[in-house]
Amino acid sequence: MNISLYKAELKDAELIHVMKIKSFMPLLAKYQDFETSPANEPIEKIIAEIKQPYTNYYIIKKDGISVGGIRIVKMDNKHNRVSPVFVLPEYQGKGIAQKVFQMVEQIYCDVHVWELDTILQEQGNCYLYEKLGYERTGKTKIINSKMTLVYYEKHFLQI
Repeated sequence: MNISLYKAELKDAELIHVMKIKSFMPLLAKYQDFETSPANEPIEKIIAEIKQPYTNYYIIKKDGISVGGIRIVKMDNKHNRVSPVFVLPEYQGKGIAQKVFQMVEQIYCDVHVWELDTILQEQGNCYLYEKLGYERTGKTKIINSKMTLVYYEKHFLQI
């Protein structure tokens, strides 16, 4: 599987927007989370995120085809956050996200703490992050009666 990451530029905002909507729309329909769902975000939010000096947005490519994205947010010196990561529905379940996390951890090899959150009710997502070494922090946030966010961290030993 030939997976690559392309650092997004402003000209890529529309592509990211379209892929986010396609990737998150099934979750929006399932959980009716109109306030925080990435499927409901305006393109202006993506443009603003790409412009942030502490954010790197990447387009995920499989065999040269854009299949998703990942946003890395620098929290402080050695602490980053993934928010969000997404893969188009037709490419999900093929190990792409797992490979992307490995690549990102190599790119940002000096980071000691990674954090992210996901939907508690989406056990496949929870399984993936736990398989990748992320541990639940104990923090949760109820979004609505159908959906709760669960927070994860992954720590790397300092050498």
